[in-house]
Amino acid sequence: MDISRAVRTVRRLLPAILLGVLLLVGWELYVRISGVRPQILPAPSRVFAQGIAHSSDLWRHASATLQVTLIGCSLTLIVSWLIATAVDFIPWFRLSVTPFLVASQTIPIVAIAPLMIIWFGFGTLPKVLVIILVTFFPITLGLIEGFLTTSPTATALLTSMGASRWQIFYRLRVPQAMPRFFTSLRIGVTYAVVGAIFAEYVGARAGLGLYMSAQKNSFRTDLVLAAVALTALMSVALFLFTYLVQRIVAPWTVVTGKDTRG
Repeated sequence: MDISRAVRTVRRLLPAILLGVLLLVGWELYVRISGVRPQILPAPSRVFAQGIAHSSDLWRHASATLQVTLIGCSLTLIVSWLIATAVDFIPWFRLSVTPFLVASQTIPIVAIAPLMIIWFGFGTLPKVLVIILVTFFPITLGLIEGFLTTSPTATALLTSMGASRWQIFYRLRVPQAMPRFFTSLRIGVTYAVVGAIFAEYVGARAGLGLYMSAQKNSFRTDLVLAAVALTALMSVALFLFTYLVQRIVAPWTVVTGKDTRG
């Protein structure tokens, strides 16, 4: 069974892998044939070689980015669960908070990130605030919509059996919301990495965003692309990590492969 599952996984991933290899080969051939300068467009082989040569610096900055991303995501989860739970328990609160949730996504990060640096300095706090700003909306909305998928019939059944509002919430509404929650969480973690990079790009003491900015100013396009590749790997790793967490926290959603709506 495990072998057949592995074979199916490889078959699903094979087209994407082949396309990626073809793009890299085409990129490499173009650079070598055209003779374009590495300051303009370095070959993938050069990006890889220089990334290995400067791996210590890259990993040092990547660890700083990963740290602030995890802190921001953790705080976002706390804020999102508090808001979504309040909305579920207090109907009028939904009408009050929804306009602010939507308005938060109309704020251009390119404008607010420099202000965060001015207000709070070059430490961890401004970067964490930017991450929260760009991630809490999809996660909060996913939770709110997930709670609303609860079957009225199941709710009436538990109520008739004497279940309290809180018991209905954590025994029925929370499990029902898990598929929507993890879908929104996967969106949020990718936004978190982008938000962290942008905040570091504006101003920071360490991080991949700062590293990209410094290498860009030094015309080291190869190292900029190496940092971009590392950022992509980090985003993919966090994205896949959410599936592992889902298998542990809500295994029934993985088994069914769909929403557990009543």
